[in-house]
Amino acid sequence: MPAAAHLHPIAIEPGDIDFMGHVNNASYLRWVQEAVIAHWRSIAPPTAIAEHLWIALRHEIDYRKPAFLDDQVIATVVLERVQGARAFYETVIRRGEEVIAEVRSSWCCLDAATLRPARIARDIVERFLPRAG
Repeated sequence: MPAAAHLHPIAIEPGDIDFMGHVNNASYLRWVQEAVIAHWRSIAPPTAIAEHLWIALRHEIDYRKPAFLDDQVIATVVLERVQGARAFYETVIRRGEEVIAEVRSSWCCLDAATLRPARIARDIVERFLPRAG
């Protein structure tokens, strides 16, 4: 079974708008971080949420169209794979049906107590990436 998509609504604030009148590139990074963390919190059990933190290692963003203050946008987050302590995500940000940005990112899971990289238990990974029948 493929990983379920997580939908994360985005509120564009006046502070997101740059000197050119559209959303500043830095806002997209914040949106992706908020969306990926919301995805984790929506599926992981409370104990796993308390015991693990996530940090971004890499973002690759393709900007397709500008976004503006009054736009209604939503991020669709999909976990592609987990490898050791790393998770690889794809996030697509849309205004209606129109793709405004596509983001591929990698994240590292940390143990909340030691702040060292930590593997996620297989049963938790399977909540995000169900095995094919």
